[in-house]
Amino acid sequence: MTNRYAIVLAAGQGTRMKSDLYKVLHPVCGKPMVGHVIDNIQQLGANRIVTIVGHGAEKVEETLGSASEYALQTEQLGTAHAVQQAEHLLGDLEGTTIVVCGDTPLIRSTTMKELIEHHEQVGAKATILTAFADDPTGYGRIIRGAAGEVLRNVEHKDATTEEQAVKEINTGTYCFDNKALFKALKKVRNDNAQGEYYLPDVLGILREEGALVSAYATEDFSETLGINDRVVLSQAEQVMRLRIAEMHMRNGVTIINPENTYISADAEIGRDTILQPGVMIEGKTIIGAGCEIGPNSQITESIIGNGTKIHSSVVLESKIGENTSVGPFAHIRPESDLGNEVRVGNFVEVKKSTFKDGSKAAHLSYIGDALVGSKVNFGCGTIVVNYDGKKKHVTTIEDEAFIGCNSNLVAPVTVGKGAYVAAGSTVTKDVPADALAISRARQENKEGYVSKLKLN
Repeated sequence: MTNRYAIVLAAGQGTRMKSDLYKVLHPVCGKPMVGHVIDNIQQLGANRIVTIVGHGAEKVEETLGSASEYALQTEQLGTAHAVQQAEHLLGDLEGTTIVVCGDTPLIRSTTMKELIEHHEQVGAKATILTAFADDPTGYGRIIRGAAGEVLRNVEHKDATTEEQAVKEINTGTYCFDNKALFKALKKVRNDNAQGEYYLPDVLGILREEGALVSAYATEDFSETLGINDRVVLSQAEQVMRLRIAEMHMRNGVTIINPENTYISADAEIGRDTILQPGVMIEGKTIIGAGCEIGPNSQITESIIGNGTKIHSSVVLESKIGENTSVGPFAHIRPESDLGNEVRVGNFVEVKKSTFKDGSKAAHLSYIGDALVGSKVNFGCGTIVVNYDGKKKHVTTIEDEAFIGCNSNLVAPVTVGKGAYVAAGSTVTKDVPADALAISRARQENKEGYVSKLKLN
Protein backbone atom coordinates (compact mmCIF):
# COMPACT_ATOMS: atom_id res chain seq x y z
CA MET A 1 0.00 0.00 0.00
CA THR A 2 1.24 3.49 -0.86
CA ASN A 3 2.31 5.67 2.03
CA ARG A 4 -0.16 8.46 2.71
CA TYR A 5 0.45 11.84 4.27
CA ALA A 6 -1.72 14.84 5.05
CA ILE A 7 -1.09 18.57 5.22
CA VAL A 8 -3.67 20.71 7.00
CA LEU A 9 -3.61 24.43 6.20
CA ALA A 10 -4.36 26.28 9.42
CA ALA A 11 -2.14 29.37 9.39
CA GLY A 12 -4.56 32.08 8.24
CA GLN A 13 -5.72 34.75 10.66
CA GLY A 14 -9.41 34.66 9.76
CA THR A 15 -10.03 38.40 10.04
CA ARG A 16 -13.59 38.08 8.71
CA MET A 17 -14.56 36.13 11.82
CA LYS A 18 -14.02 39.37 13.79
CA SER A 19 -12.98 37.37 16.81
CA ASP A 20 -10.19 37.10 19.37
CA LEU A 21 -10.42 33.35 18.92
CA TYR A 22 -8.25 31.96 16.14
CA LYS A 23 -10.46 30.97 13.20
CA VAL A 24 -9.84 27.22 13.02
CA LEU A 25 -10.52 26.93 16.76
CA HIS A 26 -14.10 28.11 16.44
CA PRO A 27 -16.26 25.14 17.40
CA VAL A 28 -18.69 23.30 15.15
CA CYS A 29 -20.98 21.07 17.19
CA GLY A 30 -18.73 21.44 20.20
CA LYS A 31 -15.40 20.67 18.54
CA PRO A 32 -12.91 23.11 16.95
CA MET A 33 -13.32 22.99 13.18
CA VAL A 34 -9.70 21.94 12.68
CA GLY A 35 -10.33 19.12 15.15
CA HIS A 36 -12.97 17.70 12.81
CA VAL A 37 -10.48 17.84 9.94
CA ILE A 38 -7.78 16.03 11.92
CA ASP A 39 -10.25 13.39 13.16
CA ASN A 40 -11.35 12.63 9.61
CA ILE A 41 -7.77 12.40 8.36
CA GLN A 42 -6.88 10.02 11.19
CA GLN A 43 -9.56 7.65 9.93
CA LEU A 44 -7.60 7.38 6.66
CA GLY A 45 -4.69 5.77 8.47
CA ALA A 46 -2.31 8.50 7.31
CA ASN A 47 1.34 7.78 8.07
CA ARG A 48 1.99 11.40 9.04
CA ILE A 49 -0.15 14.50 9.52
CA VAL A 50 1.42 17.96 9.37
CA THR A 51 -0.57 21.04 10.34
CA ILE A 52 0.67 24.38 9.03
CA VAL A 53 0.25 26.93 11.80
CA GLY A 54 0.76 30.68 11.90
CA HIS A 55 -1.51 33.04 13.80
CA GLY A 56 -2.40 31.49 17.15
CA ALA A 57 0.07 28.65 16.57
CA GLU A 58 0.50 27.81 20.25
CA LYS A 59 -3.23 27.52 20.85
CA VAL A 60 -3.72 25.32 17.79
CA GLU A 61 -0.90 23.02 18.88
CA GLU A 62 -2.31 22.92 22.41
CA THR A 63 -5.73 21.97 21.04
CA LEU A 64 -4.55 19.24 18.66
CA GLY A 65 -1.69 17.95 20.80
CA SER A 66 0.06 14.84 19.55
CA ALA A 67 -2.55 14.20 16.83
CA SER A 68 -0.35 16.13 14.38
CA GLU A 69 3.12 17.38 13.62
CA TYR A 70 3.50 21.11 13.03
CA ALA A 71 5.23 23.47 10.66
CA LEU A 72 5.25 27.23 11.21
CA GLN A 73 4.42 29.71 8.47
CA THR A 74 5.80 32.94 9.91
CA GLU A 75 4.50 35.05 7.02
CA GLN A 76 1.23 34.29 5.28
CA LEU A 77 2.35 34.43 1.65
CA GLY A 78 -0.26 32.15 0.10
CA THR A 79 -1.36 28.53 0.09
CA ALA A 80 1.61 27.24 -1.93
CA HIS A 81 3.98 28.95 0.48
CA ALA A 82 2.08 27.37 3.39
CA VAL A 83 2.42 23.84 2.00
CA GLN A 84 6.11 24.45 1.32
CA GLN A 85 6.68 24.86 5.07
CA ALA A 86 6.19 21.10 5.46
CA GLU A 87 9.06 20.27 3.11
CA HIS A 88 11.56 19.59 5.90
CA LEU A 89 9.17 16.97 7.29
CA LEU A 90 7.76 15.36 4.14
CA GLY A 91 9.70 16.58 1.12
CA ASP A 92 11.85 13.47 0.52
CA LEU A 93 9.13 10.86 1.12
CA GLU A 94 7.47 8.63 -1.44
CA GLY A 95 3.68 8.47 -1.36
CA THR A 96 0.43 10.38 -1.68
CA THR A 97 -0.27 13.63 0.15
CA ILE A 98 -3.71 15.09 0.71
CA VAL A 99 -3.89 18.83 1.35
CA VAL A 100 -6.96 20.01 3.29
CA CYS A 101 -7.89 23.41 4.66
CA GLY A 102 -8.38 23.55 8.42
CA ASP A 103 -11.59 25.54 8.00
CA THR A 104 -13.42 22.76 6.08
CA PRO A 105 -14.81 20.54 8.86
CA LEU A 106 -17.63 19.07 6.78
CA ILE A 107 -15.46 16.99 4.42
CA ARG A 108 -16.12 13.39 5.41
CA SER A 109 -13.33 10.86 5.85
CA THR A 110 -15.07 8.66 3.26
CA THR A 111 -14.83 11.46 0.71
CA MET A 112 -11.13 11.94 1.45
CA LYS A 113 -10.59 8.20 1.09
CA GLU A 114 -12.41 8.11 -2.27
CA LEU A 115 -10.38 11.09 -3.48
CA ILE A 116 -7.09 9.39 -2.61
CA GLU A 117 -8.15 6.07 -4.13
CA HIS A 118 -9.20 7.77 -7.38
CA HIS A 119 -5.91 9.70 -7.47
CA GLU A 120 -3.86 6.51 -7.08
CA GLN A 121 -5.98 4.40 -9.44
CA VAL A 122 -5.69 6.81 -12.39
CA GLY A 123 -1.99 7.43 -11.76
CA ALA A 124 -2.34 11.22 -11.46
CA LYS A 125 0.33 13.51 -10.11
CA ALA A 126 -2.38 15.81 -8.77
CA THR A 127 -6.11 15.40 -8.20
CA ILE A 128 -8.59 18.09 -7.25
CA LEU A 129 -11.64 17.46 -5.10
CA THR A 130 -14.49 19.15 -6.94
CA ALA A 131 -18.19 19.69 -6.47
CA PHE A 132 -21.12 20.90 -8.55
CA ALA A 133 -22.63 24.20 -7.44
CA ASP A 134 -26.04 25.52 -8.43
CA ASP A 135 -24.50 28.98 -8.29
CA PRO A 136 -20.74 28.72 -8.89
CA THR A 137 -20.17 32.48 -8.75
CA GLY A 138 -16.85 33.27 -7.11
CA TYR A 139 -15.44 29.75 -7.36
CA GLY A 140 -12.64 28.50 -9.58
CA ARG A 141 -14.03 26.43 -12.48
CA ILE A 142 -12.72 23.02 -13.49
CA ILE A 143 -12.23 22.72 -17.24
CA ARG A 144 -11.94 19.09 -18.31
CA GLY A 145 -10.70 17.47 -21.49
CA ALA A 146 -12.45 14.83 -23.58
CA ALA A 147 -11.07 12.01 -21.42
CA GLY A 148 -12.13 13.68 -18.19
CA GLU A 149 -8.66 14.96 -17.34
CA VAL A 150 -8.30 18.46 -15.93
CA LEU A 151 -7.09 20.94 -18.51
CA ARG A 152 -7.05 23.92 -16.19
CA ASN A 153 -8.50 25.55 -13.11
CA VAL A 154 -9.89 28.98 -14.03
CA GLU A 155 -10.71 31.61 -11.43
CA HIS A 156 -14.14 33.18 -11.82
CA LYS A 157 -12.78 36.63 -12.63
CA ASP A 158 -10.58 35.17 -15.38
CA ALA A 159 -13.17 32.84 -16.90
CA THR A 160 -14.80 33.39 -20.26
CA THR A 161 -18.58 33.45 -20.54
CA GLU A 162 -18.52 29.82 -21.62
CA GLU A 163 -16.25 28.85 -18.72
CA GLN A 164 -18.41 30.74 -16.21
CA ALA A 165 -21.31 28.49 -17.22
CA VAL A 166 -19.39 25.47 -15.90
CA LYS A 167 -20.82 24.38 -12.54
CA GLU A 168 -17.96 22.10 -11.45
CA ILE A 169 -15.84 24.04 -8.95
CA ASN A 170 -12.54 23.64 -7.14
CA THR A 171 -13.13 22.93 -3.42
CA GLY A 172 -9.57 23.70 -2.33
CA THR A 173 -8.77 20.11 -1.32
CA TYR A 174 -6.10 18.24 -3.32
CA CYS A 175 -4.13 15.02 -3.62
CA PHE A 176 -0.57 15.01 -4.91
CA ASP A 177 2.26 12.68 -5.57
CA ASN A 178 4.32 13.86 -2.63
CA LYS A 179 7.70 14.29 -4.35
CA ALA A 180 6.10 15.90 -7.42
CA LEU A 181 4.31 18.36 -5.14
CA PHE A 182 7.42 19.69 -3.43
CA LYS A 183 9.38 19.78 -6.69
CA ALA A 184 6.63 21.85 -8.35
CA LEU A 185 6.26 24.18 -5.36
CA LYS A 186 9.75 25.51 -6.06
CA LYS A 187 8.52 26.75 -9.46
CA VAL A 188 5.44 28.63 -8.19
CA ARG A 189 5.73 32.40 -8.67
CA ASN A 190 3.97 35.28 -6.97
CA ASP A 191 3.52 37.59 -9.94
CA ASN A 192 -0.15 38.22 -9.26
CA ALA A 193 -2.26 41.03 -7.81
CA GLN A 194 -1.90 39.71 -4.24
CA GLY A 195 1.80 38.97 -4.48
CA GLU A 196 1.15 35.50 -3.06
CA TYR A 197 2.14 31.94 -3.98
CA TYR A 198 -0.99 29.97 -4.89
CA LEU A 199 -1.29 26.19 -4.60
CA PRO A 200 -3.52 25.83 -7.70
CA ASP A 201 -0.55 27.06 -9.77
CA VAL A 202 1.07 23.68 -9.05
CA LEU A 203 -1.59 22.08 -11.28
CA GLY A 204 -0.50 24.10 -14.30
CA ILE A 205 3.16 23.39 -13.62
CA LEU A 206 2.52 19.65 -13.50
CA ARG A 207 0.46 19.73 -16.71
CA GLU A 208 3.23 21.63 -18.52
CA GLU A 209 5.55 18.80 -17.51
CA GLY A 210 3.18 16.30 -19.11
CA ALA A 211 1.81 14.90 -15.85
CA LEU A 212 -1.81 13.82 -15.46
CA VAL A 213 -3.99 16.17 -13.40
CA SER A 214 -7.31 14.60 -12.47
CA ALA A 215 -10.43 15.55 -10.54
CA TYR A 216 -12.83 13.68 -8.28
CA ALA A 217 -16.29 15.14 -7.65
CA THR A 218 -18.15 14.80 -4.36
CA GLU A 219 -21.92 14.54 -4.65
CA ASP A 220 -22.54 16.60 -1.50
CA PHE A 221 -21.76 20.26 -2.10
CA SER A 222 -22.12 21.06 1.61
CA GLU A 223 -18.93 19.10 2.32
CA THR A 224 -16.91 21.79 0.57
CA LEU A 225 -18.04 24.63 2.81
CA GLY A 226 -15.06 26.71 3.93
CA ILE A 227 -15.77 28.77 7.04
CA ASN A 228 -14.67 32.39 6.72
CA ASP A 229 -17.20 34.29 8.84
CA ARG A 230 -19.93 33.79 11.44
CA VAL A 231 -22.63 33.36 8.82
CA VAL A 232 -20.91 30.38 7.23
CA LEU A 233 -20.02 29.07 10.69
CA SER A 234 -23.74 28.95 11.46
CA GLN A 235 -24.42 27.15 8.17
CA ALA A 236 -21.73 24.58 8.92
CA GLU A 237 -23.13 24.06 12.41
CA GLN A 238 -26.56 23.34 10.95
CA VAL A 239 -25.22 20.84 8.41
CA MET A 240 -23.07 19.08 10.99
CA ARG A 241 -25.87 19.02 13.57
CA LEU A 242 -28.30 17.33 11.19
CA ARG A 243 -25.58 14.93 10.05
CA ILE A 244 -24.88 13.91 13.65
CA ALA A 245 -28.59 13.56 14.40
CA GLU A 246 -29.10 11.34 11.35
CA MET A 247 -26.23 9.10 12.44
CA HIS A 248 -27.76 8.60 15.89
CA MET A 249 -31.23 8.00 14.49
CA ARG A 250 -29.91 5.32 12.17
CA ASN A 251 -28.27 3.74 15.22
CA GLY A 252 -31.59 3.47 17.04
CA VAL A 253 -32.03 6.80 18.84
CA THR A 254 -35.36 8.63 18.56
CA ILE A 255 -34.96 12.37 18.03
CA ILE A 256 -38.35 14.07 17.99
CA ASN A 257 -37.16 17.26 16.29
CA PRO A 258 -33.65 17.00 14.82
CA GLU A 259 -33.67 20.64 13.72
CA ASN A 260 -34.04 21.70 17.35
CA THR A 261 -31.70 19.18 19.00
CA TYR A 262 -28.01 19.84 19.60
CA ILE A 263 -25.62 16.89 19.93
CA SER A 264 -21.85 17.26 20.10
CA ALA A 265 -19.68 15.38 17.65
CA ASP A 266 -18.14 13.32 20.48
CA ALA A 267 -21.35 12.25 22.24
CA GLU A 268 -22.41 8.59 22.47
CA ILE A 269 -26.09 7.63 22.81
CA GLY A 270 -27.57 4.15 23.30
CA ARG A 271 -30.41 2.65 21.31
CA ASP A 272 -34.05 3.32 22.20
CA THR A 273 -33.14 6.56 23.94
CA ILE A 274 -35.55 9.40 23.19
CA LEU A 275 -34.43 13.03 22.82
CA GLN A 276 -37.17 15.64 23.10
CA PRO A 277 -36.96 19.06 21.37
CA GLY A 278 -34.46 21.58 22.68
CA VAL A 279 -32.05 19.04 24.14
CA MET A 280 -28.36 20.05 24.25
CA ILE A 281 -25.79 17.28 24.64
CA GLU A 282 -22.29 18.71 24.90
CA GLY A 283 -18.74 17.36 25.03
CA LYS A 284 -17.89 13.69 25.47
CA THR A 285 -21.22 12.81 27.05
CA ILE A 286 -22.26 9.16 27.14
CA ILE A 287 -25.96 8.35 27.41
CA GLY A 288 -27.09 4.76 27.87
CA ALA A 289 -29.90 2.80 26.24
CA GLY A 290 -33.60 3.35 26.88
CA CYS A 291 -33.20 6.81 28.38
CA GLU A 292 -35.51 9.76 27.95
CA ILE A 293 -34.05 13.24 27.82
CA GLY A 294 -36.86 15.76 28.23
CA PRO A 295 -37.34 19.13 26.53
CA ASN A 296 -34.68 21.81 26.95
CA SER A 297 -32.33 19.65 29.00
CA GLN A 298 -28.59 20.39 28.93
CA ILE A 299 -26.13 17.56 29.52
CA THR A 300 -22.41 18.39 29.43
CA GLU A 301 -19.44 16.00 29.75
CA SER A 302 -21.52 13.51 31.75
CA ILE A 303 -22.31 9.79 31.88
CA ILE A 304 -25.96 8.75 32.02
CA GLY A 305 -26.92 5.12 32.78
CA ASN A 306 -29.50 2.96 31.04
CA GLY A 307 -33.17 3.72 31.56
CA THR A 308 -32.63 7.09 33.20
CA LYS A 309 -35.01 10.01 32.66
CA ILE A 310 -33.89 13.63 32.71
CA HIS A 311 -36.70 16.17 32.51
CA SER A 312 -35.94 19.79 31.56
CA SER A 313 -32.81 19.87 33.70
CA VAL A 314 -29.10 20.71 33.64
CA VAL A 315 -26.43 18.05 34.23
CA LEU A 316 -22.80 19.18 34.20
CA GLU A 317 -19.69 16.96 34.39
CA SER A 318 -21.41 14.35 36.51
CA LYS A 319 -22.34 10.68 36.57
CA ILE A 320 -25.90 9.39 36.84
CA GLY A 321 -26.74 5.72 37.26
CA GLU A 322 -29.44 3.51 35.81
CA ASN A 323 -33.21 3.99 36.14
CA THR A 324 -32.72 7.31 37.88
CA SER A 325 -35.04 10.30 37.53
CA VAL A 326 -33.80 13.88 37.40
CA GLY A 327 -36.04 16.94 37.24
CA PRO A 328 -37.95 18.74 36.08
CA PHE A 329 -35.87 21.85 36.66
CA ALA A 330 -33.07 20.18 38.60
CA HIS A 331 -29.45 21.33 38.49
CA ILE A 332 -26.74 18.67 38.81
CA ARG A 333 -23.46 20.52 39.16
CA PRO A 334 -19.94 19.17 38.45
CA GLU A 335 -18.48 16.17 40.29
CA SER A 336 -21.81 14.76 41.37
CA ASP A 337 -22.45 11.02 41.28
CA LEU A 338 -26.03 9.79 41.48
CA GLY A 339 -26.51 6.04 41.79
CA ASN A 340 -29.18 3.72 40.46
CA GLU A 341 -32.89 4.33 41.07
CA VAL A 342 -32.20 7.74 42.57
CA ARG A 343 -34.75 10.51 42.36
CA VAL A 344 -33.75 14.17 42.20
CA GLY A 345 -36.88 16.21 41.63
CA ASN A 346 -37.96 19.70 40.72
CA PHE A 347 -35.89 22.67 41.86
CA VAL A 348 -33.23 20.51 43.51
CA GLU A 349 -29.58 21.53 43.18
CA VAL A 350 -26.86 18.94 43.75
CA LYS A 351 -23.23 20.00 43.87
CA LYS A 352 -20.16 17.73 44.22
CA SER A 353 -22.20 15.12 46.06
CA THR A 354 -22.66 11.36 45.95
CA PHE A 355 -26.05 9.66 46.17
CA LYS A 356 -26.03 5.91 46.59
CA ASP A 357 -28.78 3.72 45.18
CA GLY A 358 -32.41 4.49 45.96
CA SER A 359 -31.97 7.87 47.64
CA LYS A 360 -34.41 10.70 46.99
CA ALA A 361 -34.56 14.48 47.09
CA ALA A 362 -37.93 15.15 45.55
CA HIS A 363 -38.13 18.93 45.57
CA LEU A 364 -36.80 22.31 46.61
CA SER A 365 -33.47 21.33 48.16
CA TYR A 366 -29.77 22.22 48.00
CA ILE A 367 -27.31 19.39 48.59
CA GLY A 368 -23.66 20.35 48.31
CA ASP A 369 -20.45 18.51 49.27
CA ALA A 370 -22.47 15.63 50.70
CA LEU A 371 -21.92 11.89 50.93
CA VAL A 372 -25.40 10.41 50.82
CA GLY A 373 -25.95 6.73 51.51
CA SER A 374 -28.60 4.45 50.03
CA LYS A 375 -32.37 4.87 50.53
CA VAL A 376 -31.99 8.29 52.14
CA ASN A 377 -34.99 10.61 51.90
CA PHE A 378 -34.70 14.41 51.84
CA GLY A 379 -37.85 16.30 52.70
CA CYS A 380 -38.92 19.42 50.85
CA GLY A 381 -36.76 22.46 51.57
CA THR A 382 -33.72 20.64 52.95
CA ILE A 383 -30.50 22.64 52.84
CA VAL A 384 -27.01 21.22 53.28
CA VAL A 385 -25.11 24.21 54.66
CA ASN A 386 -21.66 23.44 53.28
CA TYR A 387 -19.92 26.84 53.26
CA ASP A 388 -18.74 28.75 56.32
CA GLY A 389 -17.62 31.81 54.36
CA LYS A 390 -14.07 30.53 53.84
CA LYS A 391 -14.15 26.77 53.29
CA LYS A 392 -16.50 24.08 52.05
CA HIS A 393 -17.22 21.23 54.47
CA VAL A 394 -18.57 17.70 53.94
CA THR A 395 -21.86 16.36 55.26
CA THR A 396 -22.30 12.58 55.60
CA ILE A 397 -25.79 11.09 55.59
CA GLU A 398 -25.76 7.35 56.11
CA ASP A 399 -28.08 4.68 54.70
CA GLU A 400 -31.84 4.93 55.27
CA ALA A 401 -31.69 8.27 57.09
CA PHE A 402 -34.77 10.50 56.86
CA ILE A 403 -34.37 14.27 56.69
CA GLY A 404 -37.58 16.14 57.50
CA CYS A 405 -38.87 19.12 55.56
CA ASN A 406 -37.24 22.53 55.95
CA SER A 407 -34.17 21.15 57.73
CA ASN A 408 -30.67 22.64 57.72
CA LEU A 409 -27.65 20.35 58.02
CA VAL A 410 -24.70 22.55 59.02
CA ALA A 411 -21.46 20.95 57.82
CA PRO A 412 -19.32 19.26 58.90
CA VAL A 413 -21.91 16.93 60.34
CA THR A 414 -22.93 13.26 60.13
CA VAL A 415 -26.45 11.84 60.25
CA GLY A 416 -26.17 8.20 61.23
CA LYS A 417 -27.76 5.14 59.65
CA GLY A 418 -31.54 5.08 59.96
CA ALA A 419 -31.62 8.36 61.90
CA TYR A 420 -34.43 10.88 61.63
CA VAL A 421 -34.16 14.65 61.53
CA ALA A 422 -37.41 16.33 62.54
CA ALA A 423 -38.93 18.89 60.20
CA GLY A 424 -37.73 22.42 60.75
CA SER A 425 -34.54 21.41 62.55
CA THR A 426 -31.12 23.01 62.23
CA VAL A 427 -28.59 20.25 62.88
CA THR A 428 -25.14 21.32 64.04
CA LYS A 429 -24.04 18.14 65.86
CA ASP A 430 -23.71 14.55 64.67
CA VAL A 431 -26.89 12.48 64.88
CA PRO A 432 -26.31 8.88 66.06
CA ALA A 433 -27.75 5.91 64.17
CA ASP A 434 -31.48 5.34 64.81
CA ALA A 435 -31.76 8.61 66.75
CA LEU A 436 -34.29 11.41 66.26
CA ALA A 437 -32.79 14.90 66.08
CA ILE A 438 -35.02 17.82 66.97
CA SER A 439 -33.57 21.30 66.93
CA ARG A 440 -36.30 23.95 66.93
CA ALA A 441 -38.08 26.30 69.32
CA ARG A 442 -40.96 24.76 71.28
CA GLN A 443 -44.32 25.90 69.94
CA GLU A 444 -46.35 28.18 72.21
CA ASN A 445 -49.95 29.25 71.47
CA LYS A 446 -51.28 32.50 72.97
CA GLU A 447 -55.05 32.18 73.14
CA GLY A 448 -57.07 35.22 72.01
CA TYR A 449 -53.95 37.16 71.00
CA VAL A 450 -55.23 38.08 67.52
CA SER A 451 -58.46 39.53 68.87
CA LYS A 452 -56.50 41.81 71.21
CA LEU A 453 -54.43 43.04 68.24
CA LYS A 454 -57.58 43.93 66.32
CA LEU A 455 -58.95 45.97 69.27
CA ASN A 456 -55.79 48.01 69.33
